[in-house]
Amino acid sequence: MLYIEKLYEKLGTEKVTQQETELKRHSKDESMHDAVYPDVVCFPESKEDIQIILHIASEYQIAVTPFGAGSGLEGQVIPIQKGISLDFQNMNKVLEFSPEDMRVTVQPGIMKSELNQFISQQGLFFAGGPDYDATIGGMTATNASGTRAVRYGVMRDQILDLEVVLADGMSFHTGTKAKKSSSGYHLTSLFTGSEGTLGIITEISLKLHSIPDYSTVARCTFETPELCAIAAQNILLNSIPIMRMELIDSVSIGIINKQCGHDFPVKHSLFLEFAGPKNTVAEEVKLASKIMHDLGCENWDAASDSTSKKKLWEARVQLAVSFQDLKGMKEIGGDVCVPISQLPKMVSFTRNSMDESGLQGAIWGHIGDGNFHTSILYNPEVNGEQELAEQINDAIVNLAIEVGGTCTGEHGVGLGKKKFQVSEHGAALEMMQRTKQLYDPKGILNPGKIFS
Repeated sequence: MLYIEKLYEKLGTEKVTQQETELKRHSKDESMHDAVYPDVVCFPESKEDIQIILHIASEYQIAVTPFGAGSGLEGQVIPIQKGISLDFQNMNKVLEFSPEDMRVTVQPGIMKSELNQFISQQGLFFAGGPDYDATIGGMTATNASGTRAVRYGVMRDQILDLEVVLADGMSFHTGTKAKKSSSGYHLTSLFTGSEGTLGIITEISLKLHSIPDYSTVARCTFETPELCAIAAQNILLNSIPIMRMELIDSVSIGIINKQCGHDFPVKHSLFLEFAGPKNTVAEEVKLASKIMHDLGCENWDAASDSTSKKKLWEARVQLAVSFQDLKGMKEIGGDVCVPISQLPKMVSFTRNSMDESGLQGAIWGHIGDGNFHTSILYNPEVNGEQELAEQINDAIVNLAIEVGGTCTGEHGVGLGKKKFQVSEHGAALEMMQRTKQLYDPKGILNPGKIFS
């Protein structure tokens, strides 16, 4: 192909490859969606490299699909129109670090773990993104969050400024180094969560936070998942600045015990983390314990030493791995987010739908901000099970939208949530399509994602 010859000519063989192993690696993510091989993979090292790639792609109208760590769950990195897979692994530098301003500027390919290791020497940490490792660029592209979102917010809340390159090669900054601004349109928010469909992000300036002095982890159980949701709501209504608040239902606990050899109480469980000055944390834990017990909790346990904290939180850490290890089973996962007041209704409907279907399903998630995850397991060898699992997932998502929520709290739209965009956004979807047309008139940037 002529455009690939031009890529080799302009970038060199060290930045362009058609090796089978690389094409395969860039054909999929962690989602259930079918793999599609790109025609070529590029490894840019600078904004200038990206501009060269986009100029060639624009000239030949070739699709360009950004690729971070490949850990996404909705197919965002799958190059469904083949073309160029744009891998940021060589754009992984810290460009500027200002600890006195609690700010850092990085390239998109740096991993969250690498960033936190670098800034922790100054007593700081980056609070955004999921608990598992991922690239900062990938988390920005999907507006990711995670267990700490209840306290610090989602990825969009962590970003001060982005450098973006458009499909025609134009580059610009969306913000400033200041913590806030009332000047102009908020382009930073527009590009955060756009999944690479509007422009290619080449620099990201982030807010940082002080590492808390002290923390305590607690766990308790309830008879129903609805009570877990009510308990979470009461924590927030009492103005406890909780660091993390996670639900794991009894089915998930049972799977974790079986797969990892634990003996956690097989009941619907709430996991809590409190962080801050020692005396303040002690008072927060005391108040939380009273709230939980007033609602009828059992198996209350709290710990402040590192070994005990790790053990208490182990079930949450090992959850994803436990599901991955279930032999012969596949899963359809969801991550709806609803107003806190609607959580009890949502988790009750979800649990009942799973139980009535006869399929094994689990509920867990960051219920402190109304976001919970579902995993519906099915045997691909059994006729009709996949279709049934999809029907249950659709019903959960549709109810979430009906009560004022969203089809995805943190995984993004990608391929999997496209079908819910009309019901969630209505006329606003046309505004999104117009925005796409404005920034990417030839439709070469991650085509087929979010909407067709």
